[in-house]
Amino acid sequence: MEKRIKIHEVDPQAFKAMSGLEGYVRSSGINPIHLELIKLRSSQINKCAFCLDMHSKDARKAGETEQRIYVLNGWQEAGLYTEEEKAILALTEEVTLIHQHGVSEQTYRQAEDLLGKTYLAKVIVAIITINAWNRVAITTQLEIPNQ
Repeated sequence: MEKRIKIHEVDPQAFKAMSGLEGYVRSSGINPIHLELIKLRSSQINKCAFCLDMHSKDARKAGETEQRIYVLNGWQEAGLYTEEEKAILALTEEVTLIHQHGVSEQTYRQAEDLLGKTYLAKVIVAIITINAWNRVAITTQLEIPNQ
């Protein structure tokens, strides 16, 4: 299989713009666990192996437990996540799968009620950002580093 482009090499300005958005998300004040749950759940849905590898490691560094990482795909039944986390995960799923049904009023209002408007804005931008990164990684076939 022929290697695909590396965007950071062939179009550094595009990569810089994406990195700028990522920098905003990381410095926005969003809880690091919330951020990693968003990144992991979106990457699960998008089947982005590169991002799953990266963010499972980042989640552990941020203090996330192995158990919650392992059962994230079944978060609705697991009983391991807070109400805020459940609202974030529901929103993550609907934004990631936006082509199916959009974002429901119920999911949106639940998130807004639990998180407040400012935090909700940060969560939405975080979800959009990881979805963009997933698409970069999948399209360019980024490989998981051997360790």
